[in-house]
Amino acid sequence: MKRGDARELAVHLIYGRAFTGEEPEQVVSTRLDKEYYEKLAEENEVYAQRPDRFQLRYIDTVVTGVANREEELDEVIRKFSIGWDIRRISKLDRCILQLAIFEILYVEDVPVGVAVSEAVRITKKYDGDEAGAFVNGILGSFVRSLNPPTTEAEAGEEAQ
Repeated sequence: MKRGDARELAVHLIYGRAFTGEEPEQVVSTRLDKEYYEKLAEENEVYAQRPDRFQLRYIDTVVTGVANREEELDEVIRKFSIGWDIRRISKLDRCILQLAIFEILYVEDVPVGVAVSEAVRITKKYDGDEAGAFVNGILGSFVRSLNPPTTEAEAGEEAQ
């Protein structure tokens, strides 16, 4: 299983948790149970191969991390979704944004560009191109805020 597939599985688990309110550990163990997982393989190709121990560790880390930092992540989404009430953002897009922001801030082995491009890819797959552009805009603004220009000359270059 590739990291991209593990990331997509994590989105599914985060999204499911948004409806059930289950503890993250319970969501991971239930949804990745071998029997349950095999049934899902019939519905979605991302479930064709079970995650290895490295991917399981990643999935557990991000699902638990997003759950534990949900308010903080939502605050970032609020700040950068200018003109949008967070309640108007689809649950799926919000879960994808939460995961990407968590990866950018807290998962050292995920490059920022990968977190953004994977979030956009998953959004487009499940919610279409327009939603993908929306997610890309929010994440782009967030990433730029992390590395603001340090001099006036750099600020002028940045604007071009």
